[in-house]
Amino acid sequence: MPLANVGNAPGVAEGIEVKTKFPVARIKRIMQADEDVGKVAQVTPVAVSKALELFMISLVTKAASEAKSRSSKRVTAAHLKAAVLNDEQFDFLNDIVSKVADAPGGGGNAAKTDNDSDEPAEPKKKRGATRGRKKKVADPIDDE
Repeated sequence: MPLANVGNAPGVAEGIEVKTKFPVARIKRIMQADEDVGKVAQVTPVAVSKALELFMISLVTKAASEAKSRSSKRVTAAHLKAAVLNDEQFDFLNDIVSKVADAPGGGGNAAKTDNDSDEPAEPKKKRGATRGRKKKVADPIDDE
């Protein structure tokens, strides 16, 4: 079932191919859980699924470009918040993202530390060697 303007969908120009589909049966069940909703036409959950897919592509694409502009390799909640606040299309999400903390230092790379002193930072310790149970050391008294 081809939809109009799918070629103009957000993310298509960036070469994003979405393989995740929202479950139509679950969408139908959620819609029918509402007492105000009567019978649901067969095509309605399919259309809602496609709309959710396009919405997610748009939001994640904008958040990814926000992360890229901040030289970050990961998309964080702060990037999603910036994407929502910078695009009036997502104004309905402003109440939700207002609860998310802003990026530390007003943006930038997440690898930066919060230590503002001139002291050199101590190297991070490797944690892998200390995990698990400690082995018992043979007691020389028990061997006798």
